[in-house]
Amino acid sequence: MGRRASKFSREPVTSGIRALTHDGRGIADTEGKTVFVDGALPGETVEWVRTRRKRNFDEARCEQVLVASENRVEPACPVFGQCGGCVMQHMSNRQQVTAKNDVLIDNLRKIGQVSPERWLEPLAADPWHYRRRARLGVRYVDAKERVLVGFRERFKPYITDMRRCPVLVASVDALLEPLAECIAGLSIVRRLPQVEVAVGDGDKGPVTTLTMRVLDPPSAADREQLAAFSAAHDCWVTLQHGGPDALEPLARPDGAPPPALEYRLPEHDLTIGFGPTDFIQVNAAMNALMIDQALELLAPESSDRVLDLFCGIGNFSLPIARRVAHVLGVEVAVGQVERARDNAARNGIDNATFRVADLDDEAAVRALAKEDWDLVLLDPARAGAAQFAAQAAAFGARRIVYVSCHPGTLARDAGVLATEQGYRLTAAGIMNMFPHTAHVESVAVFERAA
Repeated sequence: MGRRASKFSREPVTSGIRALTHDGRGIADTEGKTVFVDGALPGETVEWVRTRRKRNFDEARCEQVLVASENRVEPACPVFGQCGGCVMQHMSNRQQVTAKNDVLIDNLRKIGQVSPERWLEPLAADPWHYRRRARLGVRYVDAKERVLVGFRERFKPYITDMRRCPVLVASVDALLEPLAECIAGLSIVRRLPQVEVAVGDGDKGPVTTLTMRVLDPPSAADREQLAAFSAAHDCWVTLQHGGPDALEPLARPDGAPPPALEYRLPEHDLTIGFGPTDFIQVNAAMNALMIDQALELLAPESSDRVLDLFCGIGNFSLPIARRVAHVLGVEVAVGQVERARDNAARNGIDNATFRVADLDDEAAVRALAKEDWDLVLLDPARAGAAQFAAQAAAFGARRIVYVSCHPGTLARDAGVLATEQGYRLTAAGIMNMFPHTAHVESVAVFERAA
């Protein structure tokens, strides 16, 4: 318990921190009210100042740590706390993994009212320079008389004033400052609000692409400047004039066109092509570990027919196809299905087929359930897979591996699978796909009950 300031006081309040919220804030109690303290860790005693009052809780920021947790570390990024890209750099990587595991345990217990028969060891890789995909904001700031390129500030709409970023892959980290200087010299400097980064694998190192959202056509001089920047910094620029398909790759001054983007999974003898705005897993090292783990948990046999729901461009479908009789990948986005088909062809895989279907539609899911499936793997977006969970028994699969990017919807679906659809939750665990953030990626395994 701590002393409480008056209603309008900005005087610091001293409290102990008893726990951590799901989004990485410390939880304090003062005079019967819960306070979420940004920048504080469990076990600490801190001074905090309120930033917002609500009916059932208050929000605050940590002003000073009086007694530090043994899990507190010095953030590697000088703008940590201001930038909204990371929220956990002040916490040791080991404790970040533990905290995310606790989030999954709590969600499964409270929302799904289930618990796995065994907990999987958390998957983790190097926590730095891992982001090969990112969407960066761009803005010319009159007061600073320069362009800012980076993530948005935490709790604010402004672009963070950042020169480097230790979570972006090294080739992009080194580009932030020269990129801002390049954009500052364009005639459309105030009409270029966003740069989308995508990094692929190349024979001579990473292939870095920058897709620039332009609201007005760039001038001939702008194009020359961007092409020169591309050549000088060994990257490739694409202009996005409208929607995700309105892309114009810029050639370098020597006329060389941008190379095709791809990432490689050598342990599966696969090369997977993708477009500069396609969804791929942002963390290459974790993606490889995740695929290996999913295959191990799925335990396919050579005669199996496997259904891969929310298949994207074939990230799971194609490795699975190397081991089974047939895989059907299903995805709502037509462009991703076409890309998945192309990837199957380029890798010489003829036992993987792909289909466009809306997996949030009850009838579309019911149609899939009429076919025979031995195994199901699914990797839905944050909304989860409610329609599949509600009809899972009709699919008849002996095993389901559910890869999740939101523990709340996973827990919701797990409760349905375990209590209504005749499946046991045999294993679950987290994957630290996004170190230093509060995002929790996880995997769960369901076995058909006897």
